[in-house]
Amino acid sequence: MWGGRTGAFLRPSGWWPTGVLGRRLLSCNAASLAGSSSPRCWNCGGPGGPPRGDRFFCPQCRALQPPDPTRDYFSLMDCNRSFRVDTVKLQHRYQQLQRLVHPDFFSQRSQNEKDFSEKHSTLVNEAYKTLLAPLSRGLYLLKLRGIEIPEGTDYEMDSQFLTEIMEINEKLAEAQGEIAMKEIESIVRAKQKELTDDVSRAFERDNFEKAKELLTKMRYFSNIEEKIKLKKIPL
Repeated sequence: MWGGRTGAFLRPSGWWPTGVLGRRLLSCNAASLAGSSSPRCWNCGGPGGPPRGDRFFCPQCRALQPPDPTRDYFSLMDCNRSFRVDTVKLQHRYQQLQRLVHPDFFSQRSQNEKDFSEKHSTLVNEAYKTLLAPLSRGLYLLKLRGIEIPEGTDYEMDSQFLTEIMEINEKLAEAQGEIAMKEIESIVRAKQKELTDDVSRAFERDNFEKAKELLTKMRYFSNIEEKIKLKKIPL
């Protein structure tokens, strides 16, 4: 996993051209698209790129531009704004973007570009992690529509569901041995799969209140999954 300047990216031999020419893969020729509304390059003052598409480098001087604050994670990762995401395509896009903007490629560039590459790389990491997991992806979709679920809220959960969660937590606290742990893991995994399918259908029907309710339930089971991981760590 990329992490800023830690974990240097290894450039494949013979694959990456010298200089910034390879970065033209995701840059756009803005000569015919530039207009008064186009962003200006911080380095040369020229049009910084078209109003849509990938805008990482100035088409005139090839300087790395700052991240676009108006761009959401789905657009950045070239995904449809949907709960259903092709995770293989998402991973390929992640790798593609990090080959363009990872700080390791800007160690000899200007300080501005070094700073921008850090911001781009961090943003790409956050977008990838958010869209990869169903729970965070669903919460982000709701956030884009102005709907958020505060941490720690029960969101008017019915008593039957809360009782179910309490019983699973009690089983986990009392679990001794690998067999007991695997049984609880299996239960939680099945519940998350069922909820994920239900969330997908809710988004397809634009039923955001239902999606909110289901995602809240997924968050409860996600907390149990974290407790399972912690219990597996030897003391």
